[in-house]
Amino acid sequence: MSIPSFGVGTFRLQGQVVIDSVRNALDVGYRAIDTAQIYENEADVGQAIAQSGVARDDLFITTKIWVPNTGRDKLVPSLKDSLAKLRTDYVDLTLIHWPAPSNGVSIDECMTALAEARVQGLTRQIGISNFPIAQTRAAIAAVGREAIATNQIELSPYLQNATLTAFLKEQGIHVTSYMTLAYGRVLNDPVIREIADRHNATPAQVTLAWALQLGYSVIPSSTKRDNLASNLLARDLRLTDADMAQIATLERNGREVSPEGLAAAWD
Repeated sequence: MSIPSFGVGTFRLQGQVVIDSVRNALDVGYRAIDTAQIYENEADVGQAIAQSGVARDDLFITTKIWVPNTGRDKLVPSLKDSLAKLRTDYVDLTLIHWPAPSNGVSIDECMTALAEARVQGLTRQIGISNFPIAQTRAAIAAVGREAIATNQIELSPYLQNATLTAFLKEQGIHVTSYMTLAYGRVLNDPVIREIADRHNATPAQVTLAWALQLGYSVIPSSTKRDNLASNLLARDLRLTDADMAQIATLERNGREVSPEGLAAAWD
């Protein structure tokens, strides 16, 4: 199985806002949806899917296990609760949301529990999120690298994560990029805007196309139907080698997300 290259994210969206976002996304052509236990919107996402009329077999649903639920006695029950909220018998991908080195649960324990969830048919694929190299190595030691479908990490033109992404490529672990637009900060970047003007594209399309051309999956979110539809057009935008080289110069280690106690030491 593979990870879709383009999906819709739901971080920070709840209630009718996320219901409308997911419904609009599905209506304009998205088929992959990313959520998480800590987003507290799985039930809303489930409602939006149910109301959309899109067949379950046509969807790729991802959720993530929150820190208190990563232990061997809690992970499977928590995932079953997520499935009930999402109104589905299984998800396509389940990730450990953060390595959380101070929570008392080892990488071996949480990954073994996650693998058991797959054996039980609760999830088709398993993976990790926000795992630096050392924690990714531990996950590989626990379940084997072939079992890890992706590492979902923060990536943007301002945070290109060259060391980690090179390691993941070497290991054959797919990269999923979140926060690709850096909370919208890259949309006003002069370099991104110049490239967008050359291609008669939007800055968002350029940024998403950059990530796609590097081989990453992307999961941008929006509350606006027009933006959701516009973002999808990034799949058809081909940046030149010169464009990609320009964007490469924007690296500034501009990390947006690094919660204390959840993040391990970044590479």
